Amino acid sequence: MSEKGAGIRLDKWLWHARFFKTRSLCAKQISAGHFRLNGQKVSKPATIVRAGDGLVFPQGRAVRIIRIIGLGTRRGPAPEAQALYDDLAPKPDPAEITPDVPNNDRKGRPTKKDRRQINQMWGKGP
Repeated sequence: MSEKGAGIRLDKWLWHARFFKTRSLCAKQISAGHFRLNGQKVSKPATIVRAGDGLVFPQGRAVRIIRIIGLGTRRGPAPEAQALYDDLAPKPDPAEITPDVPNNDRKGRPTKKDRRQINQMWGKGP
């Protein structure tokens, strides 16, 4: 697959690059229409991707922006999978990832007051 212009199925490449645990999960996400390949919406798992293509898709709470570098021949270990792409998404600020949780210096279960603060922070209850 090292020939110029060679390609691989999108669902298979996502599985090789370890973005999803199974190919069927990849296919389900692609069929739902959550992927863009080079700016065009993709809804078929059999869409061919090549080195140099850009890929945008949601994964969890983040939006992944990927440039495909290599196609891969197998689903190898994580370092091998990470060599298949460049992650172009900006790195999130650590303050945005973890919410401000009330400081609970005590061990064990939170007190009633702590629970109220936690619920208020998450917008639950009074």
